[in-house]
Amino acid sequence: MGSVRTALYNYLFAHKHGGTYILRIEDTDQARKVDGAVENLIHNMARLGIDYDEGPGKEGNAGPYVQSQRLSLYREHVEKLQKLGHAYPCFCSAARLEKMREFQSQRGEDTRYDGLCRSIPTDVGRSRMAVEPHMIRMKVPQHQKIRFSDLVRGELVFESDVIDDQVVLKTDGFPTYHLANVVDDHLMQISHVIRGEEWLPSTPKHVLLYDFFGWNSPQFAHLPLLLNPDRSKLSKRQGDVSVEDYLARGYIEDALVNFLALLGWNPGDDRELFDMEDLVHEFDLKRVSKAGAVFDQDKLSWMNAQYLRSRITEERFLELVRPHCDLESLQTWNPQVLDRVLITLRNQLEKPPEIRSLLSLFICTPQEERLKEGESAQILSLETNGLLFEFLISEMESMGSLTADGLRSLTKAAQKELSIKGKSLFMPIRVALTGATHGPEIFVFAEGLGLEESLRRINLALRVYQSLKTS
Repeated sequence: MGSVRTALYNYLFAHKHGGTYILRIEDTDQARKVDGAVENLIHNMARLGIDYDEGPGKEGNAGPYVQSQRLSLYREHVEKLQKLGHAYPCFCSAARLEKMREFQSQRGEDTRYDGLCRSIPTDVGRSRMAVEPHMIRMKVPQHQKIRFSDLVRGELVFESDVIDDQVVLKTDGFPTYHLANVVDDHLMQISHVIRGEEWLPSTPKHVLLYDFFGWNSPQFAHLPLLLNPDRSKLSKRQGDVSVEDYLARGYIEDALVNFLALLGWNPGDDRELFDMEDLVHEFDLKRVSKAGAVFDQDKLSWMNAQYLRSRITEERFLELVRPHCDLESLQTWNPQVLDRVLITLRNQLEKPPEIRSLLSLFICTPQEERLKEGESAQILSLETNGLLFEFLISEMESMGSLTADGLRSLTKAAQKELSIKGKSLFMPIRVALTGATHGPEIFVFAEGLGLEESLRRINLALRVYQSLKTS
């Protein structure tokens, strides 16, 4: 979710300013490569409406931008760094580096390269490179202040003496993120780099690389961390799982985008609901907070409910909830009537899967024992219910079928004939048909039940009323 929030902010900024939002696959760490991950990422981002303007699969545009396919380009730039005296070969083994870090930790020092290979003469280093495994490190200058401006955090200054001689080319021939991204950002004419706060300590290294190559740096903006409610860094246990998982649990794409946009950015007022067009129009890096943003699951569920209830079309709502209406007792229902019942339940849902349990409350036949308990019993014991239920049964028995309009007309007739109105009229009918005091619109629901089942339930309610009166 954190990565998607970052991608969203890049998308909003680019489109706000008429720019181009580029997708680049940064796969230089081959150990972390997962088959199908790239395709899955592109698919899920497209579902959220965060579609890229340029990159893999876009006809007529440069690309594909896949770093593992650009290795020769990075090696050329590493060689250039060496020729300029800004990089050197390192022949230290993994075992030696591990011991070095252990020793530094034991002494309470920062763990960084101790510069052992930095003093190797250039000609000696080149001779050894031909026969020995090695990596290439950037040569960080000493006793310098590295300054850059961040669009979120303002002017920042780092001391070069605390910056590691970063590896720029690994022993497997692949560049590190630091080198590859600097080269790509320059060649792709990237004007703004908007990324997570965790990359802030690496930015001085990137600024140095731009200086080494004689290039202008892009503008940087580092976004606040996503936090758990206890202010710790967001973890998978707390909510930092994939977009795909959230969508599978019933969260709506537009609601997820809206929620993520407000994790670190605000519009300057108390508005909380935005569609993508609104977000593009309103987004401003000046309103991105420096402080971490709490990932509030309750707020996400609330926002999802707002979209489900009023910010998507009825057609879209039905598309989302129909797959969860697989109860056996619904198989005999007219699909159009079922859709009308689903729409009456719309305001009671936070996520589409909840429709199943909600429907089951009303589709299960009311039981006599349950009707004699609690609020249902209080409603069914009203003095006017005997006349009401007898009137409905008498009239319904002469009907050939039951429709929502038919029961609505019959209820109006009962109101006029028996002088019963308000809750004394509608609540007993609701309890009789659904077995509950809250639920779907009762006339549409009765049409779904059908005449025979509706009659059976009202007869049961009449028996309960009579039992309550004699007890």
